[in-house]
Amino acid sequence: MKTRKFLMPVFLGTMLLFLPGLVFCQSRVETGNYQPELGQAGKDVIWYPTPMSLVDTMISMAKLTPDDFLIDLGSGDGRIVIAAARRGIRAEGVEFNPKMVEFSKENAAREGVAGKTNFVKADFYEYDLSKATVITMFLLPEINRKLRPKLLALKPGTRIITNTFSMQDWPYDDMKVIDDESISWNTAYLWIVPAKVEGTWKSDIGELILTQKFQTVSGTMKKGWRYYDISNGKLLGNMFSFTCNKVNYKCRVEDNLMTGTAENNGELTPWKAVKLE
Repeated sequence: MKTRKFLMPVFLGTMLLFLPGLVFCQSRVETGNYQPELGQAGKDVIWYPTPMSLVDTMISMAKLTPDDFLIDLGSGDGRIVIAAARRGIRAEGVEFNPKMVEFSKENAAREGVAGKTNFVKADFYEYDLSKATVITMFLLPEINRKLRPKLLALKPGTRIITNTFSMQDWPYDDMKVIDDESISWNTAYLWIVPAKVEGTWKSDIGELILTQKFQTVSGTMKKGWRYYDISNGKLLGNMFSFTCNKVNYKCRVEDNLMTGTAENNGELTPWKAVKLE
């Protein structure tokens, strides 16, 4: 088995710091009179490098389209934002250090993507993320967990991609590992914000009573006086699939309406359900 190098989180005094910056691999980068240094302290943060190969992996996992808008939380030198812009995607970096914000703007201009990028000095806990279709970040699990309610409130289908650290009990939808022992931060995780389906839904063939935990759904379907268990309930953004009484259902969730098909012995029939108040 190969041994993987792993860098431990860094302490400053008694405070555990998270790792928001995605930075160049050299130890010092100069721009004008400002010289950011690896490991420099900020507001509850340090600045630490992430290899471009992992940046590229994170960007690829997002499956970006021209309609996407990417926001990088703790954007450091702006390299994820710039990498997205190189692919023609509008992108924005949220960074608390104003000098790093200006540094990122200079980098974007130098790369010829200033028109597709924006960098703002802000606290990402308070920043409005609602316009994002993709969120990228490099934060410790406890910071991810603190952000989680805000992320889950985003539009279904929004992609969340992290470097190395998890969302704890929110299971990821995809994971990629770079096979390079020289890279300490070599894992990217993807989550897709699920639609909210918990509650009671009325359809022509019965009443669905659903319980949801992140993208996993369980429950029953009531037909007359009989109840049938739901199995394989899964949300991928606003696409919902489940099996009940040997029938496979696939549908799209839009607010309080599900529309799709029911497959029974290879035969497809239209199916829909409306959420009850």
